[in-house]
Amino acid sequence: MADSPRVPRHGGRDAAPALPRARSTEAWKRHIVGQLKHRDRSQHDRYQDLIRFYNRLLEKTRLTKGILSGSPRRPADVSSDGRSVPSLRQQNEQLRKTSGELAYQVLELQQQTRTRELLLEEQQYRVLQQRVEQVQLENAALKTKYDELLELRRREEAELREEKLRGDRLLETMIQERQQAAAHMNSRNQRRSRAREAHLQKELQSAMRSKVTVESCFSAPSSRSTSPKCDLQLESRERGHSRLFRSLSASSPRILSSFRDLFQRRRGHSVCSMEEDLVFPVRVNLYARVPVRALQVLEAHEQGINAVRFSSSSHLLATGGTDREVKVWEVRSGSLTHRTTLDGSTGGITCIEFDPMGFRILAASYDKSALLWRLDDSVAKLTLTGHRRKVTAARFSGCLHQVVTGSEDRSIRLWDLQRAACVEVLEVSSSCSDLVCSENSVISGHFDSRIRVWDTRLLRCVQELPAQGKVTSLDISSDHRHLLSCCRDDCLQLVDLRGRSNERVCFRAEGFKCGSDSSKAVISPDGCFLAAGSADGAVYIWNVSTGSLETRLPDRHSSSISAVAWSLSGEYVVSVDKSRRAVLWSDI
Repeated sequence: MADSPRVPRHGGRDAAPALPRARSTEAWKRHIVGQLKHRDRSQHDRYQDLIRFYNRLLEKTRLTKGILSGSPRRPADVSSDGRSVPSLRQQNEQLRKTSGELAYQVLELQQQTRTRELLLEEQQYRVLQQRVEQVQLENAALKTKYDELLELRRREEAELREEKLRGDRLLETMIQERQQAAAHMNSRNQRRSRAREAHLQKELQSAMRSKVTVESCFSAPSSRSTSPKCDLQLESRERGHSRLFRSLSASSPRILSSFRDLFQRRRGHSVCSMEEDLVFPVRVNLYARVPVRALQVLEAHEQGINAVRFSSSSHLLATGGTDREVKVWEVRSGSLTHRTTLDGSTGGITCIEFDPMGFRILAASYDKSALLWRLDDSVAKLTLTGHRRKVTAARFSGCLHQVVTGSEDRSIRLWDLQRAACVEVLEVSSSCSDLVCSENSVISGHFDSRIRVWDTRLLRCVQELPAQGKVTSLDISSDHRHLLSCCRDDCLQLVDLRGRSNERVCFRAEGFKCGSDSSKAVISPDGCFLAAGSADGAVYIWNVSTGSLETRLPDRHSSSISAVAWSLSGEYVVSVDKSRRAVLWSDI
């Protein structure tokens, strides 16, 4: 039977290995049959005429063979159907001629078929060769472009390195020059103070030797009324002293401490000599003036404005909006004049920051990056990428070459500008809305109503402060003692960072509403006032000492105010809104 197993042969050896061979042979046969069928289908149309003629030839050949191998012999000149032999021979000759013609036609058709196949193969070869040449040309062009791009990138990297080196050298030179100027000024002041001390000692010695006569204007209060000239002199002196102490109260604690040191070192000197020594080196006035009217209203951008910032010199102002541009304005005589436009961002601007020297601008963007420009070039010199969602804040840290960014991807990143690389990543449990930098620390505000203090040396969160609601912005005072937060519950919160208790004071006002998740409020440079924009288009200013609303500036914005900035000179306030309008305020 066909299904019975084979009997082992050759001394009992198992015949099972023969099965795979049989299977491979059957598979090979099926493959051959399939190939033949495929060739038959592909060549059926070409050889259809040939096959038809060939079938006719076979039919006639069979007929001839049947005639020649007829049945029982008959008379030599008579066929089975009654026809004579000569006629059959004649018909046979005719059939032979016809078969020869058909065979010749078959050969001709075969030759034509071969010729056509050769032509087709030649055409296919030419087409294939043309395609290969075209691909080779395209590859050569792509390689040339790639080489050009590589060369261009190398040149740009070399130029960037040179520019970085130039910038670093320029910064170092400026720092050295300032240090030298400061040292020269200190030595000059010391020489002057020594000369004054010597002069005062001489005057004291001469006064001790000579007799002292007291005039009527300095004797008793009753005598002052008799001398109006003396009254005017005393009033002018009192005004000068009150002006001096008012500027001192508005200055930073470092200046006050230096003043205390000078007072302690110069006990026994006259007030006039100390006033001259103190007023001369101090050229910064941090006394803030509350604005009362709008000096200028202009359409600053093509779309809404999200951020505004003054430079450290208060002569420049930067604005950034959803039109992907950063514009720099010059502040002159109570007006804003457009200076330059910085391009390069592929998304809206969310935050702007000047460096302490006033030469560079840092901006955060919706395109998940932060960009760095120099004021003398409109092309971004550096792009910091790595965040997974939009960057909401970008600030310069204590070092000139370090930047801190916060994002909605729940991370805070520390960047090294010299290497253009991220050096540390701080993971947070909530999206970061804004951040500020202090000495060896970063303070961030989050959507979970928390304010977190990070130690940049330990790279961890060292303190958490509660907020009244979702934090929209942060600002720190010039002396780094108070932190201002703006929240979505229409409240400003001022936190004292000096003590462990972190005392908090809330500021509210009737009609004030926080307009968005990115509304920004500021502290005045002297720390005496707070300013924020409302959803009703008005600027609200609070007095820190009294906790009440100082003033409300309405009727200049037609939409929600997104950010407010206060110049470090204390002279100007700028507010921007979602309808691309910027307003310059002052008390002039």
